[in-house]
This record gives sequence, structure tokens and C-alpha cells, in this order.
Amino acid sequence: MAGENLNVLNALDVAKTQWYHFTAIIIAGMGFFTDAYDLFCISLVTKMLGRIYYHVEGSSKPGSLPPNVSAAVNGVALCGTLAGQLFFGWLGDKMGRKRVYGVTLMLMSICSVASGLSFGRDPKSVMATLCFFRFWLGFGIGGDYPLSATIMSEYANKKTRGAFIAAVFAMQGFGILSGGVFAMIVSAAFDARFKAPAYAVDPIGSTVPQADYIWRIILMAGALPALLTYYWRLKMPETARYTALVAKNAQQAASDMSKVLQVDIEAEQQKVEQIAEKQTNSFGLLTREFLRRHGLHLLGTTSTWFLLDIAYYSQNLFQKDIFSAIGWIPSAKTMNAIQEVYTIARAQTLIALCSTVPGYWFTVALIDKMGRFAIQLVGFSMMTIFMFALAIPYDHWTHKDNHIGFIVLYSLTFFFANFGPNATTFVVPAEIFPARLRSTCHGISAASGKMGAIIGAFGFLYLAQNQDKAKADAGYPAGIGMRNSLIVLGIVNLLGLLFTFLVPESKGKSLEEMSGENEDMNEASGNKTVPVV
Repeated sequence: MAGENLNVLNALDVAKTQWYHFTAIIIAGMGFFTDAYDLFCISLVTKMLGRIYYHVEGSSKPGSLPPNVSAAVNGVALCGTLAGQLFFGWLGDKMGRKRVYGVTLMLMSICSVASGLSFGRDPKSVMATLCFFRFWLGFGIGGDYPLSATIMSEYANKKTRGAFIAAVFAMQGFGILSGGVFAMIVSAAFDARFKAPAYAVDPIGSTVPQADYIWRIILMAGALPALLTYYWRLKMPETARYTALVAKNAQQAASDMSKVLQVDIEAEQQKVEQIAEKQTNSFGLLTREFLRRHGLHLLGTTSTWFLLDIAYYSQNLFQKDIFSAIGWIPSAKTMNAIQEVYTIARAQTLIALCSTVPGYWFTVALIDKMGRFAIQLVGFSMMTIFMFALAIPYDHWTHKDNHIGFIVLYSLTFFFANFGPNATTFVVPAEIFPARLRSTCHGISAASGKMGAIIGAFGFLYLAQNQDKAKADAGYPAGIGMRNSLIVLGIVNLLGLLFTFLVPESKGKSLEEMSGENEDMNEASGNKTVPVV
């Protein structure tokens, strides 16, 4: 028995699944749709940017972004996301979830449009402008992580809370899918209207002047889904848990949730005030009491998300090899600039459709049946197995007859990342910490993940280079090779599996039960409770 909770919180915990739950999923999920679209659409247009702005006269290959420029263009949004997760996570606990929720969406919308309007007289200034706006785009995206997760967890009932939070996160899959589909539509339309020869036939003519519009349109389109839900974000009431437990306004919490749930709820303002007066252990984040109660939990959520994102984001390194192996992407010089965008977008769309999207929704369907711990453990276990299966016999997979086997294992690794730790690392931090620190702790966990993403996306970009400097990609030093890089990723996944044991199971329990707030409230009101184990 966890102790007596406030009536308004009990009403939320036992509420049947209603239309407002789905409304909240769509409003919060559209933010993640936009997040994924904006973060991943840049990979669709980087090769075009190289052709447009870094063409080398007389070269046998199309122009490409220099390593430092490529790293900046691809990585600056991740850096902004990390900063946004920490800042808005903290702000969500200080000012309330709702008050800053619209700010993140507006920031994403403005910076999506501004990214497409990047200007300058030379390539360096265009790339600098693009990076500036993509940093602030990432800053807005970062804020959406802790706020959306916390809002959804605090609105949901005990029975289906995991599925609701996971459904918000699963909208990322549709964002990635939509980015690929939209890029295919735009590039196909331009290719039909502005015919151009392949690079091998005419290096200059293969990149028509109108190609400069394509990457800008693709980037700017990310603003549309965010703007569509901006009004509804502003209309959402503050969560009852923040209003009652942090702002100490039980009257407002009961009033808001009575409208949402369409039932009468007793306010219990006097009880909240009595608890506030007697409660002396309202510990902060940087206190011994927090470390005693939640220190290992925070270590578990930060470490598993960090390790997961190293592996997850580094998988993008191998896509170009896989796409080439099965003939999705022919040699760059056999295509014009617009055709190359189309083929890359088609490849991303197929990967999203076959493994990324299904993985997310398997989690939504099973998370409240299997539990968070089991799904994360199975996910890390299978990722470890498949990564070692790719790495140890790597030479075997490089033979033409064995490419299909490599592709199957690679897709399964992606599937179990999404039906596994990529979803659960987002869900759990929104459930196990006290209301007054929930958004902050989720932001810290998410920022730890983005640090792993930065290492995965760029550290391994250098590590995976051929051990022979002469065979490494232009501009890169010698690395440890693809096989050794895959082995390192297998070890990273194994560590993620081990750190999963620090994360508690929250299936079927109230947020107050998981965070220990039930116990605190009953101690403050003079009732004895049996602590939850």
C-alpha cells in the first residue's frame, strides 16, 4: 500500500481512456513529428549542398562538404538540442509545463523557416547562417523532450501511461517517414521540370540553378506541422500534478481536471496547505536526500540513454554502405544533383517504413503488458547480439552474395532499438522522479542521450575510417576500421544492458508511488504508510 493520494490525482490515475488522452497524444506528438523531421531531413540534402557550394572544377566526383563543415551542419542541431533539454527541463519545473510549452514550438517553427532562408555571398557564410539557425532549431527541439514526456505522463492513467508516452515518442517515426516522402515528391517534381544530365556527362550542368530551392523547401516544410498544433498547445490546461503538488493550488487543479475528465472533483485545498506546512523534506536536486532516493535512478536513466544514442546515431554511418550494396544508391557521378536527393530520400523512407516505424509501435502496443524493464533489456540484448553478428564475420558480409543477410541483421538492429531502449529511455524518466523535479530530471537524462548522439554521430565517423590512411575518405585521418567500430558498438550495447538494472519498473504504478511522494504526503498529514518497494 502506497498511501493516500489527492482526489484529483486519483481521478487521473483511474480515468478510463478518453478523447482528451488522444488529443494530448496528438498535440504533444506533433512536436516530436516536427523534431524528427527537422533533425533527420538535413541528411537528405547534405550531398546536394556539397554539389552546389563545394564543386571542384575538373574533379571526377561531385563536390562534397568538407569534414569540418559536414560535422557542423549535421551536428549543430544536436548541440542545440542538448542545451534546450537542460534549459527547458529546468524551466518546466520552475514556471510550469504549459507556460513554456508553446515557446518551444514557436522556436522550432521560426528556425525551420529561417534555416531555409540561409543567406550569404559565399559558401562559408551560407553554411554559417544555416548552422546558426539550426542550433536554435535544436534548442527548441530539446525543450520538447522533457515537456512533452512530463505533460503526457502527468495526464495519463496508471494502466496505459506507458503506451501514451511511447505513442508521443513514436511520432518521430512518422516524422522521419514524412521527411523522406516529402523530399521524394519535391525532388521528383523539380527533376521533371528541370531536366539535367548526370555528373559524368556534364559536371556543371548536372546541378541546375533551381536545385538551390530544393533543400530550402525541404528544410522550411518542418515549420508546418508545428504551427498546426500551436493554438492547441496554448489551450491545454496546466497538468494537475504540477498545479497541486508544485504550485500548491488544489482548487485550480480540481477545476481544470473536472473540465477535462467531465466529473466533479473535490479540491482538498486545506489538505494541500497542511501538507505544505508540515512537509520539511522537500529536497532539491543537488541534495543528499535526492541522491539517497533517486541517485541510482538518475544514473540509470542518464547512462542507458547515453549508451543507446551512441549506438543508435552511429548506425547512420553504415547506411551509405548498405544502400550502395543493395543498389538503392548508385554512384554519385551517374546521377544529377536532384536525382541524388530522390534516391537518398527513397532509401531513408524504406528503412523507416520497414524497421523504424514498426519498432516504435510494437513498443506502444506492448509496453504496459511486458513492462519498461523487460522491453529495454530485450532491446539492448538483441542489439548486442546483432551488432556482434555483423562485426565478428564482417569480411563475410562484404561479399556480394551475402549482402542480403547483412541488410536483414542491420534492419533488425534498428527494429530492436525502437522496440527497446530508444523508446523506454524516453518513457521512464517521466515516471520515476518527484513532480517538482520531473521535467528537470528528464531533461538531464535526455541531454545525456544527446551527448551520446554527438559522440556516436561524429566520434565514430572518424573511428570507422579505414586503418590505411590512403584508403580513408578525403579529409579524414586513419581510423580503426568498420569491423572494429562495430565491435565497439556491440560493447556499448552490452554496457547499456548492464546499466538497465539500475532503472526501476514503473508499470501499473502511480507517479506518486514511484517518486515516493505518496509516502511524503502521508507523513506530512500524520498517516502511517508502508513504503513501496
